[in-house]
Amino acid sequence: MEKPQIKPIFSVSDFIAVVNQTLEYAYPTVEIEGEVASFKVNQGKYVFFDIKDAGGSIGCFMSVWQLRVPIEDGMKVVVSAVPKLTQWGKFSLTVKTIRPSGEGALKKSFEILKAKLDNEGLFALDRKRRLPAVPKHIALICSTQSAGYADFVKILNDRFGGLQVDVAHVQVQGSDAPDQIIRAINYFNQQELLPEVIVIIRGGGSADDLSAFNDEPLVRAIAGSRIPTLVGVGHEIDTSLSDLAADVSAATPSNAAQILVPDRMEIIRAVRVQVVSLLPRIMQMIERQKQTINDAINNTISKIENAADEQLRKVSSLRDVLVQLDPNTVLARGYALIRGATKVGAVIEVETNKDILKAEVTHVINK
Repeated sequence: MEKPQIKPIFSVSDFIAVVNQTLEYAYPTVEIEGEVASFKVNQGKYVFFDIKDAGGSIGCFMSVWQLRVPIEDGMKVVVSAVPKLTQWGKFSLTVKTIRPSGEGALKKSFEILKAKLDNEGLFALDRKRRLPAVPKHIALICSTQSAGYADFVKILNDRFGGLQVDVAHVQVQGSDAPDQIIRAINYFNQQELLPEVIVIIRGGGSADDLSAFNDEPLVRAIAGSRIPTLVGVGHEIDTSLSDLAADVSAATPSNAAQILVPDRMEIIRAVRVQVVSLLPRIMQMIERQKQTINDAINNTISKIENAADEQLRKVSSLRDVLVQLDPNTVLARGYALIRGATKVGAVIEVETNKDILKAEVTHVINK
């Protein structure tokens, strides 16, 4: 005879705790896709909505700060959540992340957030900054395992090379990607020696893959960066809100490298062309300068010669005066030079042009 099984009797609180422990063990986190209904925000802090499909509906709860993208009724989403039985016996999902699902929902969420941020001026052209002509210190945020990273580094080295590139490896898709990219932006902005530009790149992918770059806090972090930003996400046809918020947007990671630095060989060729075109002008300038120098030299020589001639004329004039004052010249004109006292009885010496005479003074008349 079988013994009767003893069935446990739970208190209500214990039963709720056991159910939640079982759920936590079996389904610590679940991802559920469905349509949003009854969406509302209470007190600016708490978000409530239902996620439903044709066969059922589940209540959802989350904090408003966890809501990274615009959500509204009718939008298809995927929630990552913890299933719980509340203390009132109601089953609900405590949502950790929520993201639009499907092209229509992604586009709707994109347009809502784009309009909001555009009204705030985050995409205004007058707030965008120029990138340095040739940055020597670059901060790169990307997945180092991606083809986009390899393309970017190769083109950067081929075009210029010799640059300092600090790389922050992050996820570039999925729910964890936006926060990792934000932390990398903040890290570079807090360096004592700031990089000259922050580059954020990711290769192509589906709209869902690229949705991380439409995350509101990430877009605001890019717009608020102290360092100029260059964003190259997806293919040429893809445009994210991160692209719109960046100072400069590139079509692809490869194009980001092309925008960032000039081609060294093109610079060399351009310089050579300029030098060749400037040579005739330089030679003309040299010839003009030579002529100017020659004219200045000739002018100086002429001034020196004129000054020398003037001095020679002055010397000649002085020489003529000295000749006229020479006593021999005076004597030659018939005058005589008398030496001695001019009184009666005195003997004087009289010098003429040819003779020196001795004479006695016999008579003196005062004029």
